[in-house]
Amino acid sequence: QSWSRGMSYCLHSESHLDTGPIYVRENGKLHVVNPGAGGVQNVPPKTRPFSLFSRSFSVELCMNREDDRARRQRTDHFIFTYTKEGNLRYSAKSLFSLVLGYISDNVDHIDSLIGFPEQIAEKLFSAAEARQKFTEPVTGLRALQKFTEAYGSLVLCSLCLRNRYLVISEKLEEIKSFRELTCLDLSCCKLGDEHELLEHLTKEALSSVKRLLLKDNSLSDAGLRRMTAPIRVLKKGLENLLVLDLSCNPKITDVGIGYLLSFKKLNCLDISGTGLKDVNAVMKRLQMQIGLVHSKVPLKEFDHSNCKTEGWAEQTVLQWEQAVMEAMKPQDNLRSRAAALRFYGKTHRIEEVVKCTLVEPETKASGNLQFYKEKVQNCHLPLKKEVAGSHELKNNKKRALAEQERERTSKQKHLCLTVEDWDLLNTY
Repeated sequence: QSWSRGMSYCLHSESHLDTGPIYVRENGKLHVVNPGAGGVQNVPPKTRPFSLFSRSFSVELCMNREDDRARRQRTDHFIFTYTKEGNLRYSAKSLFSLVLGYISDNVDHIDSLIGFPEQIAEKLFSAAEARQKFTEPVTGLRALQKFTEAYGSLVLCSLCLRNRYLVISEKLEEIKSFRELTCLDLSCCKLGDEHELLEHLTKEALSSVKRLLLKDNSLSDAGLRRMTAPIRVLKKGLENLLVLDLSCNPKITDVGIGYLLSFKKLNCLDISGTGLKDVNAVMKRLQMQIGLVHSKVPLKEFDHSNCKTEGWAEQTVLQWEQAVMEAMKPQDNLRSRAAALRFYGKTHRIEEVVKCTLVEPETKASGNLQFYKEKVQNCHLPLKKEVAGSHELKNNKKRALAEQERERTSKQKHLCLTVEDWDLLNTY
């Protein structure tokens, strides 16, 4: 009776739950109890896995709540479109697009891109650029170096940083990572002779530069001596330079122009607004030694119309400029506050920084000192040629060749390297 009472209690209590078979041991034997039938059967027990939870029990596995929430909110693996009726439709992106997005999110972990197809690399660069991966301080530089090492001029072939001194100071290492540039515009940046970027111009990575614009950069003869030391002695550096703009640098004198004579491939030169003392002597020297003739008409190579940023990283440079402008916004508020303090006489008036546009009248006052090489027709504007003076030009060429031979013989007799040149060579 006690056994039947216990069984009835087990059968009728919580009968709505399916707890599985129940075994009862009596007189050394196991009896299985069928809850549906309510009876006892003397059958051997069947091997059944032990059930810890009931059948209606469910488990949800959550590794990380934050990542799971971000994963649910992200919908970049779908393409949403609207039908003509205004209904929202979505379709899954291709596997290539998903993989491209994943790699661009982790572009700084790429080991190397050398040998990787250029077409896919350009899409990968654009995807990383859209995510502003190259604007990050540490990982952006590392990712940009992977692309520049593998693709060189495809990443950037022309860089215009005119009046962008703040961008140069903030992104100097990124700018130095660009390789195989053909055009570099650093006008109106006030870099000076000791700037690190000017020293980088003499490196092998920028030996492909053909157009170099250094207008209004506070350069002197010492800066030109440092910049031309590798090509004067080692025949390396800016050996492929064709166009050079050194205008609006009043500290450059006749001595500094002598350093430029090592650029044998130079086709166009602008030295307007420099501190030349004997202009006629400089003009004759340039014409006789490197074949540059004074131009009476302004050359189109120095109007900055053709200089622009070109390459994959064009939008990246714009992102750098926008980041610098956003960093300057708090200073605008400080300016308004300073203006209010000046109104009440609590602070002294501070003069504004003189911009590059104010230097233009100095060049007009000193005259146009732009030179071109007659053999290269594409370097200058179409000028009128005088037919009557053809014989005089031939005689001048013969005299120039004779004087060049005399200078070569004189250089062989005397040492062309000074102590300052040797000191510069030891720094490279």
